[in-house]
Amino acid sequence: MAGAQRYLLNRNGRFFARLVVPKDLRPVVGKTELRAPLGPDRRTAMKLLPGAVASLQHQIAQAERAAIPSNSTATPARYPLAPDQIAASHYAQRLAFDDQMRNSTSYAAASTISIDDGYVAQLRAGVAGRLTDQELADLMGARIERFRAAGNLDAAPGSDEWRTIARALCSAELEALARVVERDEGDYTGQPSTPLLLNVKQPENEPEPISLSKLWDDYIKARTAAGFMKDGGKRMEPVKVSLRKFLGHNDARQVSKKNLLDWRDQLLATLSAKTVSDMYLSAVRSLFQWAHDNERLPENPAATVKQAKPKKQRAREAGYTDAEAIAVLKLSRSYEAKPDQFGYVRETNESVNAKRWVPILCAFTGARVSEITQLRKEDLRQEGDRWVIRITPDAGTMKAGHFRDVPLHEQVVVEGFVRFVEQADHGPLFHNGKDPAKFAAKAVRMTNQVGTWLRETGLVPAGVQPNYAWRHRFKTQARDMGADIRVVDAIQGHAGRTASDGYGDVSLTAKARVIDALPSYTIERNS
Repeated sequence: MAGAQRYLLNRNGRFFARLVVPKDLRPVVGKTELRAPLGPDRRTAMKLLPGAVASLQHQIAQAERAAIPSNSTATPARYPLAPDQIAASHYAQRLAFDDQMRNSTSYAAASTISIDDGYVAQLRAGVAGRLTDQELADLMGARIERFRAAGNLDAAPGSDEWRTIARALCSAELEALARVVERDEGDYTGQPSTPLLLNVKQPENEPEPISLSKLWDDYIKARTAAGFMKDGGKRMEPVKVSLRKFLGHNDARQVSKKNLLDWRDQLLATLSAKTVSDMYLSAVRSLFQWAHDNERLPENPAATVKQAKPKKQRAREAGYTDAEAIAVLKLSRSYEAKPDQFGYVRETNESVNAKRWVPILCAFTGARVSEITQLRKEDLRQEGDRWVIRITPDAGTMKAGHFRDVPLHEQVVVEGFVRFVEQADHGPLFHNGKDPAKFAAKAVRMTNQVGTWLRETGLVPAGVQPNYAWRHRFKTQARDMGADIRVVDAIQGHAGRTASDGYGDVSLTAKARVIDALPSYTIERNS
């Protein structure tokens, strides 16, 4: 479907040529838009439109020249037209001028003047390309400069583009003269015969801008409604801010692949290739693909914007060794808050409890640390003679999105975890959140605090992630025991590896069999 006629405005049955004044020129022009009346009849308005638009564009061009320093280099055309569009505009303006002349009382005297055959021959030679640059300039130079003044072209005189435009204007002038002759005989039905004018694609209204900010918001809402982005898109916030700041505008339609490549290169100056690839570019690709799939944008400019990332080099295993695990657990289970120089203990009870219990819970569940720091009192229950914790998105957030039940190892119970939970207040065990909407953020903050504390103890070797090392160790121990990997994945919240993994459930009995097989740690309390 063709778009609306560009620059044509209908207000209460009257037509106007309308041109928005660019923001940088509004102080010079003194207006936000320019209008020229075209009357109430659409056919007449369409005839007058090219000339009126050219006049308005000329005003903009004059303002642009007044706004730039006299010694500045030439700027690209602000309202560029293709050669056939320039020819069509000239043709329409010539016929509109002919209409005006015929309505004048002085036309009777002027109409006795015949068309110059020499002029027609020059026009035909121009169309054929047989004229020199100077001859074309003498014939069409003034008309070309009028279009240049209106901001429709920036072709250098004598260039191939300039000659193409000049030849197109010669063709349009010949067609206009043919219509004038036909009108002199009373025939107003004539139409151009040259393909240049028959096949011209008229400029259409530029599509409305699409707010990049709103696109982000709608994307996040859609993903959240589908069960993703449990944090409400907070992880996306740095990406949104960075891209918006780099672009300097808020129109998603204007975002190009080149823009995104330049943005990527800027990010690499301060961020790792992995962060740029996995967080920034991944988020933007997903955003624009969603916009394209939902017909919000015609294409995805980020589809092929990627960043290679080096393979992570490991100097050792990812999980704790036996000796490292025992050292960390020994320190953790004997942790006591220390008073400051004034004798005050400023550390919260939640922080102290997290340092005491989170490491051993991770050691025997293989859970993500944030899944443990978000545990609530109500997430512990007894099934027969077995104590079970439920890891659920109701307590915060989960990568997999589904709850899972994990039996507790005997050593966790013996260490007093059940007693600790029973004596705790209702709600979160390891953070002080009161609003469920903020539980996830609170749990992440406590996760970071535990990780920082473990690093500061000096017990965590270089290259090992203090919290995630438990998750690696759990998987390694399970493999060493020959445990069913599907059961291990169910305990840790990993997705199934094959289609068949989706059939049937992994029972508490199966999970308990794996967890009970894990050896206890010899933990001697520090005195």
